[in-house]
Amino acid sequence: MNRKTLVLPAVVGLLAPVLAACGSTESAGGGGKNAIVVGTTDQVVASKDNPAPLDPAVGYEAGLWNVLRQTVQTLTIAPRGGGAPVPEAARSCTFTDTENESYRCTLRAGLTFADGTPITAEDVKYSIQRVIDIKAESGPIALLSNIDTIETKGDDQIVFHLRTPDATFPYKLATPAAGIVPKGKYPARGGRTGFQIDGSGPYTMKPEAEGDRVVRIELTRNPSYKGSLKVLNDKIELDLFPDAKAMGKAMDDGSIDMMTRAMSPEQASAMLVKPKDGVELTEMPSLAISYLGFNTKNPVVSKPVRQAIAQIVDRGEIAGKVYGSTAEPLYSLIPSSITGHTNSFFNKYGEPSTAKAAETLRKAGIKTPVKFTLHYTTDHYGAATADEFRALQRQLNASGLFDVSVEGEKWAQFRPEQKRGDYAAYGMGWFPDFPDPDSYTAPFLDENNFLNSPYRSIEAQRVLIPQSRREADRSAAAKTYEKLQDIVATDVPVLPIWQAKQYVAARDGVDGVEWAISATSELQLWELNRSDA
Repeated sequence: MNRKTLVLPAVVGLLAPVLAACGSTESAGGGGKNAIVVGTTDQVVASKDNPAPLDPAVGYEAGLWNVLRQTVQTLTIAPRGGGAPVPEAARSCTFTDTENESYRCTLRAGLTFADGTPITAEDVKYSIQRVIDIKAESGPIALLSNIDTIETKGDDQIVFHLRTPDATFPYKLATPAAGIVPKGKYPARGGRTGFQIDGSGPYTMKPEAEGDRVVRIELTRNPSYKGSLKVLNDKIELDLFPDAKAMGKAMDDGSIDMMTRAMSPEQASAMLVKPKDGVELTEMPSLAISYLGFNTKNPVVSKPVRQAIAQIVDRGEIAGKVYGSTAEPLYSLIPSSITGHTNSFFNKYGEPSTAKAAETLRKAGIKTPVKFTLHYTTDHYGAATADEFRALQRQLNASGLFDVSVEGEKWAQFRPEQKRGDYAAYGMGWFPDFPDPDSYTAPFLDENNFLNSPYRSIEAQRVLIPQSRREADRSAAAKTYEKLQDIVATDVPVLPIWQAKQYVAARDGVDGVEWAISATSELQLWELNRSDA
């Protein structure tokens, strides 16, 4: 793998965190015996539709990956600070051809699962093949579906033969979708139900559940771990709160040491204005985005209607009034900090204009007001989501062109209904699988897309996406990604709204905070340690 040509300069330049309050940031090294208690609003729930949320072949949400990251190992991993993936469970990985169609990895010597069982190339093959075979409906299959065959050579070599060239494949192997799991505990053709995870990652885990929901996870340093990560603590307790308010209360009463994703806009803004004694607020880069999705087969939200919505929505007002310092307007699926970004929606629609939207609908012969419901999830992206959708409702209805109602559902109900196509329009967030423009285009436009969207662009699927993946130098694919963004702005299968910023609050004496969450919003809890231990 040519690491130099795969580096994304626009991302790498972002990854220095900003400290927004007083306190020590020097790492003392080592890890104390006392657990560092980390609060999160991520939810881990087993449901009828997803009884195996923490199986790498099934779980495909940021919160689930945040647990898998700590417990299962992948062949490659994104290095601290960003850039091209580096070996992790592997000691080396490289493309073996100039077309980026054959990728070989050699395992580290002495690699074992946490229980001491040796890991061989066959275990890696089994783990990744089962993701492909299970093909979970809401799972990460799309990340690995380009694999044609997996070949093993001896106990330590794995060769992936791809159907089409894909320079982003090392990034995909670095995701929890490619996590290595033991055969005896993970069935080949179905998900492993429950909340236990077994792997070879930096920690072992012990979950505590109340009914169908995990409320706490104890992570203990894995003494058998062999990999590229330096684990700076002995134990982490991950407390899962129902919302940011409950997490903030726990921070105030001293029962947690750190608040991570996701603090509310009000919490971050308040701490920026008036820092709390003994608590440090750290601003970090984020590549998370928010967007509206549409069922493009539903005649209520036909293409002219979607274009009219795009013409009216005022992103600046939503970002500023609802999210304050924690968001900024977004005019493309690809965030401004990713190579290949272009403001396609602004270029096409300009400033919000009711007159232009009215003309679009008039030319299409569409009677106004257009009536439909905007759906959102009440318990997945934070309490501010409801305010965002009320703001969208006000903007659209104020034009006189729309009669929009809003309706919120819990994620366990919302996600299956969205995938079935029950909603004409709905709100979602996206945390990229890896920091590359492919992770903002293929999941929405390719076959087996994340949204299960009926939208199809032959040019995007058959020409532009394959063409973009041939470029080992990712900056050379920028023009292709500009075309993809322009297609989205014209057809509006999705409508980007804002790009996030993220904040973490931690008590004095907890070090490594600035590295403990990546730009893709993944927890890296091995970076934490106590200077007062």
